[in-house]
Amino acid sequence: MATSSPQFEQLTAPPSGTAIRFESGQPVVPNDPIIPFIRGDGTGVDIWPATQKVLDAAVAQAYGGKRRIEWFKVYAGDEACDLYGTYQYLPEDTLEAIRTYGVAIKGPLTTPIGGGIRSLNVALRQIFDLYCCVRPCRYYEGTPSPHKRPQDLDVIVYRENTEDIYMGIEWEATDPVCLELIKHLNEVVIPANGKLGNRRIPAGSGIGIKPVSKFGSQRHIRKAIQHALRLEGDKRHVTLVHKGNIMKFTEGAFRDWGYELATTEFRAECVTERESWILDNVERNPGLGIEANARLIEPGYDALTPEKKAAIDAEVGGVLAAIGASHGGGQWKQMVLVDDRIADSIFQQIQTRPQEYSVLATLNLNGDYVSDAAAAVVGGLGMAPGANIGDNAAIFEATHGTAPKHAGLDRINPGSVILSGVMMLEFMGWQEAADLITAGLSAAIASKEVTYDLARLMEPPVEPVSCSGFADAVIRHFRG
Repeated sequence: MATSSPQFEQLTAPPSGTAIRFESGQPVVPNDPIIPFIRGDGTGVDIWPATQKVLDAAVAQAYGGKRRIEWFKVYAGDEACDLYGTYQYLPEDTLEAIRTYGVAIKGPLTTPIGGGIRSLNVALRQIFDLYCCVRPCRYYEGTPSPHKRPQDLDVIVYRENTEDIYMGIEWEATDPVCLELIKHLNEVVIPANGKLGNRRIPAGSGIGIKPVSKFGSQRHIRKAIQHALRLEGDKRHVTLVHKGNIMKFTEGAFRDWGYELATTEFRAECVTERESWILDNVERNPGLGIEANARLIEPGYDALTPEKKAAIDAEVGGVLAAIGASHGGGQWKQMVLVDDRIADSIFQQIQTRPQEYSVLATLNLNGDYVSDAAAAVVGGLGMAPGANIGDNAAIFEATHGTAPKHAGLDRINPGSVILSGVMMLEFMGWQEAADLITAGLSAAIASKEVTYDLARLMEPPVEPVSCSGFADAVIRHFRG
């Protein structure tokens, strides 16, 4: 039976099933979890039934009836307005259901036009403090791609979800508050800095504020490192993606706080890129001195001032003294490598050198861009799952839009929500069911049983299957 009795205005909870609860940020999952689902707007009417069919079939086949999901339909977006009234895009019933049962999954939602909630997706992330947006991007054999070797890309984008410019703290140019703020910044704040010279914010500017906190950055990067610890070999690699060369005290701080976390809380499991160079130099040449090592890790060493040379010498000596015994002798090669890259460089490198990356830890805006760019390499948003994870709740979601012109035609690709369901099963610890779906989806695509969006890109083009037909193909191919 359900473990709690939440009060709903328009909903009735399933008569059986148990709530997922969270302990220390991790889900404790019963064999009969109640999972709220939001069908989604537009093509959600087609995508969700196909997804539910696949998830139920995988759970039944993997566990022979010993485990099952008790689905609980809740409402958001246009469908919610039909039930709860105009502009009721995110009713309290839905929030209470997610609050009570912990894990939910949803199809695409329409962003309301005009007043009210800016974005239902952003609202859900902020309400439940779902601070990590997780978007894996990997290639499934046979998926059409504009790239020659899309199979080389296999990354997980960890996008910070609650800070950065997505907090929506901004004013339009004509707002009296904005005009007063610009006046204060130009006449008081900027001159008081002492380092900004004659810079002024131009009249007629809109203003936005970009908060990036140490707490928010480190709790997010912690999740990325913990994910990397579950991987093996070269995939134990976290890259801090930032634009800190320009935004030094927000994005640059994100980078610095990430390194601080890696070298304190995760000291026994992590090595930074520069530390790995220092340790590798000694392994290659055991008699190498500190200055010679410093010269190898800093190519411009000989042109530096004496003070800068001394600082790099001290860095080398400090690394060897602190972790030479614990990380040296090749031990660091089994640990999580933490490095950083400038955001615009990552856009290029996930296309030109994708095999060098694994987990990309990013701020909010960068992660939005990078995850979509990575998805394009491996076949587009139709094949891109997503999850929003916090310490007390998790919501798994489609990453594409609602495509209302295709709604009800049983033709859209349900891959994004199906793969989000795979992520949900993995999060719950139901790996056997998740593996069945991954194998089934891979085999369906390889056998060219695909929806129109992929079928039209194949060479030669193939006859597409329907949305529901793709679900049937995935189930039929569960064993590969």
